[in-house]
Amino acid sequence: MDNSYDVIVIGAGNAGLISALKLVKENKKVLVLESNNVPGGFATSFIRGRFEFEASLHEMSGFGSSEKTGPIYKLFEKLEIVDKIKFINLTEAFHVYGKDKKEDYVMPFGIQAFIDKMNEYVPGSDKAMKKFFILAEEVQKALIFLENDRNVNSKILSEQFPNFMKVAALSTDKVFKALKMPKKAAEILSTYWVYLGSPTSTLSFVHFASMILSYIYLGAVIPEKRSHETSIILAEEITKNGGVIKYLSTVQEILFEEGKVSGVRLSDGKDFKSKHILFNGSPTFLYGKMIPKEFVPKEALKLTNSRILGARGFSIYLGLNQSPEDIGLNDYSYFIYHSLDSNTEFENMSSIKNNSSVAIVLNNKNPHCSPAGTTLMTITSVFFGDVFNNKVTEENYFELKNQIAENILNNFEETTGINIKSYIEEIEIASPVTYARYAGHPDGVIYGYKLTGLDNLLPRTLNMENENYVPNVRICGGFDVKGDGFSSTYLSGYQAAKLTLLDMKGEEEE
Repeated sequence: MDNSYDVIVIGAGNAGLISALKLVKENKKVLVLESNNVPGGFATSFIRGRFEFEASLHEMSGFGSSEKTGPIYKLFEKLEIVDKIKFINLTEAFHVYGKDKKEDYVMPFGIQAFIDKMNEYVPGSDKAMKKFFILAEEVQKALIFLENDRNVNSKILSEQFPNFMKVAALSTDKVFKALKMPKKAAEILSTYWVYLGSPTSTLSFVHFASMILSYIYLGAVIPEKRSHETSIILAEEITKNGGVIKYLSTVQEILFEEGKVSGVRLSDGKDFKSKHILFNGSPTFLYGKMIPKEFVPKEALKLTNSRILGARGFSIYLGLNQSPEDIGLNDYSYFIYHSLDSNTEFENMSSIKNNSSVAIVLNNKNPHCSPAGTTLMTITSVFFGDVFNNKVTEENYFELKNQIAENILNNFEETTGINIKSYIEEIEIASPVTYARYAGHPDGVIYGYKLTGLDNLLPRTLNMENENYVPNVRICGGFDVKGDGFSSTYLSGYQAAKLTLLDMKGEEEE
């Protein structure tokens, strides 16, 4: 067999699959190497008993519809897969509880509907909310402008996006204050802070505003056959267009000849040649394990080691033996917080006693996802910092994991008044250790880096090319510029493929 390729993609997660598909559609010879036996990374499913569980996707933002297309819809359209996957539209943005003050809010999609509902909960908030969405729209336009031309000067930006320039370096809390946003409205609006992994005191307003605008304006979707359907279709399209995917193929080392990338070596000793590598994974793993030390610049190690890891994942997968209606689970998503103040809640999530969570009842949008009269439910919590790893040992692992799961389940029941433990037929618990083993992410991180300071969206976007430390080795995925999440990783993979094509074009012109 010919073992030489134009590009080798390491990892068949969201970003790796998207990048490979883009490259094969540009007539490049591409090899995808995946250590698992199926594609998708976190975008997959697994079976326990009579239930097939969605591994990670809660909902996907940035998609929209054929009438109101978002960036992910346009991306899938470019790659000719948008009609190959059936998506289900969600009808409510979120249902959030604040346990300590017995708060309970349900928010809709649609900007005006969202503003009106917020004004019901917080009378007089409509003026500030309107200003927020107008500002968020300018922020989003400015980001698109910058992505197309990162070398643009500040004078042009000031002329075209004056308000963006005013808030570009500010935290979400500071902009809320400038907008005179009522505290309770700000807290409800900030419900989704946890998906960005940083409290609003340090979270970039630019990143927060662009995400919320996209989510509320475009709505959200889920694939009818779980996220694994998307992964399978992407893999099929790659091979259909001439690409090669090898499963159960663990890359041990990236090879170099005369100081330049020359290919990869698998754990079984087999070598594959390529001058271009795309790595869908953690920079810590890439620089610490896969590239020989002499080829890793000190700057890469300094930056990687200085960054703060984001949220560590803890998930409970439940197969319940009654229908959602019979149990009383009437919503698709439940955000269970103690405090709606993100800064207070962040401190709570930095403790091993954290039992806040986000619960998803898949049947309420996909009624046929489990056998009749049953319910598929996932409850996810996160830890910030090393609190889990500092407590866990080989001896206490199962006891600790089960105790945390029980605390989370108890908190859900106490907050909502809904009994779910009596109906458990199947249960699977994934701890940070599970995620670390499965994905190779340090400490079981599921959201890349903490988005704060220079690791926020805007600084990293402007500095993107300066992070390309090893020529012809590009990183994509959840640790990339846009952070983690399905939409972000799809866009990251596409961007990495485009930059690799530019690298190849530059070589041809030399």
